[in-house]
Amino acid sequence: MTEIREKTIRGLKSGDAFSITRTFTESDTVAFGEISRDMNPIHYDERFAAAKDFRGKICHGLLVGGMITEVGGQIGWLASGMNFRFRRPVYFGDTITCEFTITEADERNRAKAEAVLSNQHGEVVIEAWLSGVLPGQAERTILAQT
Repeated sequence: MTEIREKTIRGLKSGDAFSITRTFTESDTVAFGEISRDMNPIHYDERFAAAKDFRGKICHGLLVGGMITEVGGQIGWLASGMNFRFRRPVYFGDTITCEFTITEADERNRAKAEAVLSNQHGEVVIEAWLSGVLPGQAERTILAQT
C-alpha cells in the first residue's frame, strides 16, 4: 500500500500534501496521442517544433497534467473540476515532480487542491487548481481493504 493511500485511510484535511515524480518518454507521448487522438505535429515532428521555437518535440500537456490523476486515484478523489495553466514545455526525458496540496476540505468532504508540476531544473511547467470530493469513512474503510 502506498504512503498516499495510507494517509488517506487515516483521513485527509486541508494542508495535506503529496509528491510524485515521473520521467516522460517519447513512447509515452505516442501512446497518449493514440488514445487522445491528439496528433498535433508539435509532439511528432522536429521541424514543426523548431518552427514554434521549441528545442525539440514536446509531450502533450494533458499527459503531464495527468500526474494529478495518479495522486487523485490513490486518494480516491472524485474530481468535479480541473483548471490548468501550462507554463513551460516538457521535453522527452524530462523528470517532473508533482506537488499536490489539499487547500480546503469541509465537513461534507468537498475539497479544493492545488498542484504545481516542476521539471528537474526546478522550473514550473504546469499549475493546476482542482475541486472534488474526498472519500468519507465508508470509502476509506474500503480503501483499507484493497
